[in-house]
Amino acid sequence: MSDKPDLAALLGSRICHDLISPIGAIGNGLELLLMEGGTSGPEMALIAESVGNASARIRFFRIAFGIAPADARLGRPEVQSILGDLTRGGRLSIDWQTAEDMPRGDVKIVFLLIQCLESAMAYGGKVSVSVSDGRWIISGKADKLKINAALWEVLVNPAASPDITPAQVQFPLVAEEIARLHHRLTAELAETEIRLSF
Repeated sequence: MSDKPDLAALLGSRICHDLISPIGAIGNGLELLLMEGGTSGPEMALIAESVGNASARIRFFRIAFGIAPADARLGRPEVQSILGDLTRGGRLSIDWQTAEDMPRGDVKIVFLLIQCLESAMAYGGKVSVSVSDGRWIISGKADKLKINAALWEVLVNPAASPDITPAQVQFPLVAEEIARLHHRLTAELAETEIRLSF
């Protein structure tokens, strides 16, 4: 059973791989238009911002939803670049505090957990990611949190099975990844902070 391919991750990798090239081509085309004296009004700014946001999302999704080979690692600069582009101009900030390269499988879990936190932080806030004594610590702080208790139960109770919408798919996916990598997740939910560790 453990040798069975992860079809969801393969699909995620395939979609991201197929989309990153055309999105990059649109960005390059936009740069060429501007270099050749094309108009640089609000329309072009909106297109440039949208292309940048789409590119950042695809890079994030490639890690969160794609294949994570056991021996693959991700460098801090790449992770910070992805997260910086993803949150630029938004209400959510992410402080990535690890100082070294980390296993891609662990980073995948962290990215999925960031999405879980994002769903509870609809009004913005700050996410901090660190590693202490070999355990990842991911915390989300906000003045106001919107917590769906049934969804968060999925992370710590494999028997939980709430109705899941496409916007909530990260919850069961991260629970599967935690189990697959034999980690143990703890979750503390308070009025203005969610603290996760594995």
